[in-house]
Amino acid sequence: MNAENSVWKLINDLNSKKGITEIVINGPKNVFVERGGQFIQLNVALTKQDIYSFIDEVADFNKKVCNKNTPILDGNLPDGSRINAIVEPFSSGFPSISIRKYIRSITDFDSSPGIFGIEPKWVEFLKAAVSARLNIIISGGTGVGKTTFMNLLLKEISPAERIVTIEDTLELNISIPNLVRLEAGSKVESSDISIRDLVKNTLRMRPDRIILGEIRGGEFFDLLQAMNTGHDGSMTSLHANSAAECINRMETLFLMSGFDVPFQVVRRQMSTAIDLILQLSRDRDGNRILKTIQEVTGMEGTNILSQTLATHEDGKLSSTGISAKNMEKLHHMGALPIDFFNS
Repeated sequence: MNAENSVWKLINDLNSKKGITEIVINGPKNVFVERGGQFIQLNVALTKQDIYSFIDEVADFNKKVCNKNTPILDGNLPDGSRINAIVEPFSSGFPSISIRKYIRSITDFDSSPGIFGIEPKWVEFLKAAVSARLNIIISGGTGVGKTTFMNLLLKEISPAERIVTIEDTLELNISIPNLVRLEAGSKVESSDISIRDLVKNTLRMRPDRIILGEIRGGEFFDLLQAMNTGHDGSMTSLHANSAAECINRMETLFLMSGFDVPFQVVRRQMSTAIDLILQLSRDRDGNRILKTIQEVTGMEGTNILSQTLATHEDGKLSSTGISAKNMEKLHHMGALPIDFFNS
């Protein structure tokens, strides 16, 4: 990487600053960073030539191309940060670059006390949920930390298990020995392998768990089949602003698979496959928080039933007083105290 390039110099300088979660470059003098949920404009002057040279170098690093014929680049920087770039003429005037910073200081729940506003009691619950092999959906809007949160949960998986992950760009941080990482963001221009193809192929790879970085379409249908056929403890994330919206969005993604399936069948498959929806959000100060822990409990008529086990109020995650339907599994497989919801 060209150390004299003004964009690389800026990024290297910002790497020494704490609390920055996003860098966006809209033009040579139009650069912002996100800190504490707020965008702050920087007093910097880049050059258009340096911006294009930076994009070319990042594309080479990711074994991809980014030009007017392939104008969108999704990839990673050498430090693990995620980058998206769009070049002219699809971005007016100048290329647009968005960098989601990789936060190295966050490794696991134990070394990051209070992360996402979670107190030790609920860290114990989340660890038990992973050990008990509950199927988990991480829901939230843009920039609330879905990938970071999934990384925290993945740290709790036993190293004795076989894991297969599927991502658009490699962001998950897993140190399990028996691990296969599949990347859907094709590095081969002529390839027509879709993320659905990868999910289907995963079922032939004898995984204990399937981890899908984010669902955006019909691959959710295939993931549900996996969850319903013995791949307990699987996880994924999706964009939604509440647990209720998450359920509605999952129905839509299921139908994007192209199968003409009645709503009642869709909902029944969802109700039997999904155990927990962990809803992420931001508080009034812009801090990332775990807003609610929602448990899917079954069906009544044509409706999916769920209950809120915990919600973030008055600056902390508090129990609603409702006991989990999966308490027996959480106790026997996750070692959660049997009186957890009564204490």
